[in-house]
Amino acid sequence: MTEIADSYVCGTADAPLLGDTIGRSLDLAVQRWGNREALVSTSHGVRWTWQEFSGRVEALAAGLLALGLVPGDRIGVWSLNRPEWTLTQFAAAKAGLILVTINPAYRLSELEFALAKVGCAAIVTATAFKTSNYMEMLNTLLPELASSQPGELHAARLPQLRAVIQIGGPAFPGAIAFEAVTRMGGSGHRYTLSIVAKTLQFDDPVNIQFTSGTTGSPKGVTLTHHNILNNGYFVGRAMRLTENDRICIPVPLYHCFGMVMGNLAAVTSGATMVYPGEGFDPLVTLQTIEREKCTTLYGVPTMFIAELDHPEFAKFDLSSLRTGIMAGAPCPIEVMRRVNEQMNMREVTIAYGMTETSPVSFQSATDDPLERRVSTVGRIHPHVEVKVVDLEGRVVPRGERGELCTRGYSVMLGYWDEPEKTADVLDANGWMHTGDIAVIDAEGYCNIVGRIKDMVIRGGENLYPREIEEFLYRHPKIQDVQIFGVADDRYGEELCAWVRIRAGETLTAEEIRAFCQGQIAHNKIPRYIEFVDEFPMTVTGKIQKFLMREAVEEKLGLKAAKTA
Repeated sequence: MTEIADSYVCGTADAPLLGDTIGRSLDLAVQRWGNREALVSTSHGVRWTWQEFSGRVEALAAGLLALGLVPGDRIGVWSLNRPEWTLTQFAAAKAGLILVTINPAYRLSELEFALAKVGCAAIVTATAFKTSNYMEMLNTLLPELASSQPGELHAARLPQLRAVIQIGGPAFPGAIAFEAVTRMGGSGHRYTLSIVAKTLQFDDPVNIQFTSGTTGSPKGVTLTHHNILNNGYFVGRAMRLTENDRICIPVPLYHCFGMVMGNLAAVTSGATMVYPGEGFDPLVTLQTIEREKCTTLYGVPTMFIAELDHPEFAKFDLSSLRTGIMAGAPCPIEVMRRVNEQMNMREVTIAYGMTETSPVSFQSATDDPLERRVSTVGRIHPHVEVKVVDLEGRVVPRGERGELCTRGYSVMLGYWDEPEKTADVLDANGWMHTGDIAVIDAEGYCNIVGRIKDMVIRGGENLYPREIEEFLYRHPKIQDVQIFGVADDRYGEELCAWVRIRAGETLTAEEIRAFCQGQIAHNKIPRYIEFVDEFPMTVTGKIQKFLMREAVEEKLGLKAAKTA
C-alpha cells in the first residue's frame, strides 16, 4: 500500500539567494547592462538607460541625506505610477531609508493613520490625479505647512513629519519640489552615501506596505532588502526574463505587484520597466504593448478582462508578447485561456502570494502544461517552504484542504510596532499563517480554493465560492462573477452571486440556475443572483466581498439565525 505524502513542499533551486542590498543590485545592473533601457514612461517623456537611471537615483539619495534624513528614517511615497516613484524607491534603499508605500486611493484619515503609525519623517507626493488632490489633502492635514520653511515642518498632528516633497504641478508653499531635492546633495552627501552602502545589511528593513485592512486598521508589513529583492529575482527567473525583455507594468507600484514583481524583477534580470500611464487604462496598455514591443505583461484578472473585451482589441499587434503574470486575485480559468490564445502570451504564468511573504510563494512555470497553468497557481518558489494544516495545526495529506502556511527568506519581519498582531499570524517556528484554504496535489501543484473568511458554511456544510465561480465562468454570457455568503435565518448562510453580463447580452437569474442544474450540487446553486456593472475592489484589484455581503443583507433585510 502506497503511503500518501503530507502536504509539505520545499522549493529546490538552481540558483542561490542573492546576498545583496537593493542599492548594490542597482550598481550591478549598471555594470552589466549600463547602456540598455531601464525605464520607459512615454506619458512622462522618460526613456532612461540603467546608467542614466542610476545617476538620477544617486542624486536623489544624496538630496534626501541633505534634507537631514538618516538611515532608518521612514519616507512615504503617495502617487500613482510615475518615474519619480521608482527613483524614490531606489534612492530610499540607497540612503538606508525605509520606503512607506501609501495607497493612492487613501483619503485623509487613512493617510494620517499610515504616516503616524510608522512615524514618517518625509513624504514624496504627487500634486493631483483625477479626483484626488493630494497636496490639498496634505494642507488640510498639515495646516502648518503653508507657513513653514521647506524641510522644517512642525505639524501638531504628525510631529515626526519634517518634509513634504512635491512631484510636478504648481508649487505649494512649504513643500519642496522633487527636482530641487535631486540638486541638493553635495560631495559630502555623496561620500556619506558610499559609507551607508558599506554599513547597510541585506536583512535591514527597506519597505513598509499597508495591508488592505478589510477588517480593522491596516497593518504595516515590514520587509527587508533580502525579502523583496530575492522575490523579484525568482519571479523573473520563473518567466525566464533577460535583458532583452520589456515588462509592461500597468499594476500599481505602491503594491508588491508593481514594485517587487515589476521593478525588482527588472533590476535583477536587466529587463526594461515600461509604464503605460499613471492609472490603469486598457486602451493605453494595449497601445503601449504594441508601440514599445513589450514581451511581458502584468495584471490582475479584471485588467486582462478589460483589455480582452476592449472594442479595439483586435486591431493591436501583440505578437511581441511572450510571458507575464496574472495574479492579485483568483484567476478564472476561462480568462487565462483567452490570455494564452488571444494575447499571444503562451508562456504566461500565474503567481500566488501575499504582501507578508514579499509576495510570491507559488508560481507556474512557462513550460507547465496549459491545463496546470489554467487550473493551479503552480509549484513552490525556490528556497520557500509551505505546508497545509488542519484546524489543529497538523499537516494534512496531499489532496486535502487546509490552511496554507509559508516559511523562508520571503516572510516579513513583522507588522510595524504590532507584536501581538504579528504573533497572531507568525508562529514560533517561523510559519506565516496565510488565512488561505489550499490543496497541494501529488505533483506539488497548489490550488487556492478560498479564504478562510470567504468560506460559506450553509447548514453545516463548507462551500467554497471559488469552485462555484469557476463553474459559472463557463457560461458564455457571463463576463465576471463573484460568489459570497449572506446571512440566512434557516441555514446560517446562503449563497449570493453578483454577475457582470457581457456587453450586448441579456441574462436572467432563472437561466443561470438552469445552467447549474444537474451540473453542480443543489446546495452550491446561488439562492440570490444580482446583476451589477462593477464590483467593489481595492486599487490592487482585490474584490471586497465583505462590502457586497453588507449591501445585499441591507437591501434584502437578511439576518442570521439566532444562536443560543
